[in-house]
Amino acid sequence: MKPISLVQIKPKAGTQAFFRWRQIGDDAILVTNLEGNWLILTEDEFTAYARGEVAPDSDLHGRLDEKNFLRASYDVQAASERVKARRYFVHGGPLLHVMVVTLRCNETCVYCHASRANMDAVHTDMTPEIARKAVDVALSSTNGFVTIEFQGGEPLVNFPVVKEIIEYATERNKEIKKRLEFTMVSNFALLTEEKLQYLLDNKVQLCTSIDGPEEVHNAQRKLPQTHNAYQAAARWIKRVNEAYIERGLDPSLYHVEALLTTTKKTLDYHEEVVDTYVKLGCNTIFLRPIDPFGFAERARLRLEYPRSKYLEFYRKSVDYMIELNKQGVQILERYAAIFLTKILRGEDPNFLDNRNPAGAGIGQIAYSYDGNIYSCDEGRMLAATGDETFKIGTVDSAYRQVVGHETVRAMAIATNLDQQPDCVNCAYNPYCGTNAAYNYKAQGSIFGRMRDNNVCAVHKGIQDYLFEKLAENDPETMQIFERWTTIRPREHFVQDPTQSED
Repeated sequence: MKPISLVQIKPKAGTQAFFRWRQIGDDAILVTNLEGNWLILTEDEFTAYARGEVAPDSDLHGRLDEKNFLRASYDVQAASERVKARRYFVHGGPLLHVMVVTLRCNETCVYCHASRANMDAVHTDMTPEIARKAVDVALSSTNGFVTIEFQGGEPLVNFPVVKEIIEYATERNKEIKKRLEFTMVSNFALLTEEKLQYLLDNKVQLCTSIDGPEEVHNAQRKLPQTHNAYQAAARWIKRVNEAYIERGLDPSLYHVEALLTTTKKTLDYHEEVVDTYVKLGCNTIFLRPIDPFGFAERARLRLEYPRSKYLEFYRKSVDYMIELNKQGVQILERYAAIFLTKILRGEDPNFLDNRNPAGAGIGQIAYSYDGNIYSCDEGRMLAATGDETFKIGTVDSAYRQVVGHETVRAMAIATNLDQQPDCVNCAYNPYCGTNAAYNYKAQGSIFGRMRDNNVCAVHKGIQDYLFEKLAENDPETMQIFERWTTIRPREHFVQDPTQSED
């Protein structure tokens, strides 16, 4: 890649409105503006724009004008509305309420972020009393939509409290009348037909983890004795998907979602990972890098890798997914879908770790089994290792004390990219976000240092890849990207007491 320098171009004031820029490939320049409009220019076009020498009757002038890049015709109202649309969540209040009903887990993952407890550690179970108080705090949110997510450990270990939360929240919500949703992250090994039918009856969305082909999954996620973690998950993924069809639900919308944690071992299996998800009927892959929380820190020499290696893996994986889509296979990558929704639609899909500002405290709250409340699930993970930095209250605290906590305010400031030294001039500013708890853990500051920050490197690398594809403008790939950004509501999972059921 031949680097292009603004020093060589010698920019000067002229026709430009505010813009940021980044080189894409060898000979293309991406320009973005404050509200997130973008154009990909040739080097000659960019030189003319940066020098303020765009001819008024040129095609380039028309393209720049259409996307609000020209000072003389800059539409302040349109820009304001677009920024407002991107930041719609700022005053909404916490949507996601993560409830850790136990730290006990029947599975041992080499990278366990949650610092799991052994199956006999019953003192790490949430009690019904704490569960009800946690629900009271969650339903106090100023957000009209509340998602309660069951996590652990393994939430099925403490299934009675899962039921307590579902039934208490549903009953309380008859008065409060919020749109209410339940989700569960489980390894499925303790699932039974009876539990499944209960969860389906109460519209609980189910999510699991698949770390790739059977060999890789079982090497990283271990069940005791001779049990096969992959086979247990695969069997229940198939059964849950069948159960959705039995209930008359569209399988393209209603199917088990699965998450992948990318370790050093995963990097050699990009096609096998994708093929595994396709075989299991999982239409979405989230190629998440490993995080430095919980047990992952202890095993980092065995699990960690340079993020440049991850980005090679990511490019190969998504290239393969695109080719499969061209053959009629429906499979998408979640990071790509999140960024493309922001880039192509000007909408924020509300992925809390990739918002500006991020969702900690203002978009999500995490409730530990012992009644302590944290600004985010990562903050709760740090507390499990003895660091209470992100504790913002308890289930006995008033809601306003929790969301107004000084830590919440500090994290909102720290994750505002418009005051981050390395983010304020980044072309990807309108589409990006940072995670204060990760910054704190990895770099010792909730602000972090973006130029040597692994999350920043991943976000930039993924967006570089996506904009290279957008610059190529292959019609089939563009259709696939448009489909990946289509937000198709799955209303079956949402309980809305204001709407009567047929």
